[in-house]
Amino acid sequence: MSAPARLRAAIAAAAILAIGMGFGRFAFTAIYPHMLEEGVLSLRDGSLAASANYAGYLLGAILAMRARAHSAHRLCLWSVAGTALCLGVLALTMPVWLIVTVRGVAGVFSALAMVAASLWLLEQRRHARGAPLLYAGVGAGIAVSAELLVLASHLGWHSAGMWLLLAGVTVLAGLAAAPAIAASGQATLAAPAQAAASALAPVAPWPLVLIYGLAGLGYIVTATYLPVLVGAALPGLNSAHVWAVFGLGAAPSCFLWHRLHERLGTRQALRLNLLLQALGVALPVLAPSATGYLLSAILVGGTFVGTVTIAMPAAQRAASKAGANMMAIMTVVYGVGQIIGPVLAGSLYAQLHSFNSALLAAAGALLLAIAVSLRL
Repeated sequence: MSAPARLRAAIAAAAILAIGMGFGRFAFTAIYPHMLEEGVLSLRDGSLAASANYAGYLLGAILAMRARAHSAHRLCLWSVAGTALCLGVLALTMPVWLIVTVRGVAGVFSALAMVAASLWLLEQRRHARGAPLLYAGVGAGIAVSAELLVLASHLGWHSAGMWLLLAGVTVLAGLAAAPAIAASGQATLAAPAQAAASALAPVAPWPLVLIYGLAGLGYIVTATYLPVLVGAALPGLNSAHVWAVFGLGAAPSCFLWHRLHERLGTRQALRLNLLLQALGVALPVLAPSATGYLLSAILVGGTFVGTVTIAMPAAQRAASKAGANMMAIMTVVYGVGQIIGPVLAGSLYAQLHSFNSALLAAAGALLLAIAVSLRL
C-alpha cells in the first residue's frame, strides 16, 4: 500500500471513530446541560441515559467479538448509518424512556465503530502505523461536535435542532469516508512499519484486559459530567468550550502516546498515561476553579484516548498468545468499567450531593490500574 493510500485509509478510519464515538457517543455530554435546562431530562434521567449508552456499548462489544477483519469495512458503514439514525431520532419529541432506549442503541453502534475501524485499519489494511491517526478521530469528533453545538447555542437552537445538526454532519462525513472504507481486501505493510511493530515486547493479555477495564471506569465520570460540573460551578463559562478542550487535547495526544509507546514500551507508557489521567480526574476536587477544570479537560482528554492508542495495538500483539479476539474483549471490559462509573457517581451524588467522591473513586481506579501494570 502506497504512502498516500495509507494516509487515506487512516483518515477514513478516523472519520468512522469521529462519527461513532465523537458524535454518536460523546456529543451527548455537551448537549446534556441544554436538555437539563429545557426540562427534557433531569439529572437522574441523564444518568440513566448515560448508563444505557454504556450498556449498549458493552452489548455492541460483545456482539463484535464475532467480527472478523475481512468483513470490517461493512461493519464500519453500518456503524455510520446506525449512528446517523440515532442522532436524527433524538431530534424528535419523545418520552424519557425512549430517549434512554435510543441512547442505548447508539452505544451499540459506537462499540461497533471502535472494533470495526480498528479491525479494518490494523488488520484488514495492515496499517499498524495508522493507529495514532485512527484514535485521534475520537478527540477530533468530540471537538468538532462541541463547537458545532456552541454555534447552535449562539443561534438560539434548542437541543432538538442540535441533534438534527449532528445527524446531518454525520451523514456528510460518512459519505466522504465511505469510498475508502468500501475498498476491502488485504494490503501489504511496508517493511519499516513491520519492524517498528515487532520491536515492542509482547505483554501478558489478561492483566492488560483488567487495566483497560479500570481505565474505562477511571475516565468516564469526567467524560460524562464535566460540562455539568463546569456549568454548576462556573455559570459564566460556556461548558461546551471546556468539552471542546477535552476533545482538542485528545486528538493530538494519540501521536504523542504512540511515540512514547514506541520509545518507553507498553508498561512504562501505560503507567505514565494512567498517572497523568488520575491527576486530571482528581483536579476538579483539588482545584475547583476555571483553571482546575480546564487542566482537568486537557489532562483527561489528552490521556484517555492515549490509553486506547497504547492498549489496542498491545492487545493486537497479545491476541496470538490469548487465542481470542482481544480487541473485542478489551472493548467489552472497557464497557463494563464505563457502566460502573455513572452508576457509582449517581449513587454517591444522591447521598452526598456532590461529584467529588465519585471523581476521587475514579482516580483511585486509575491508580489501581497502575498497580496491576506491574503484572504486565
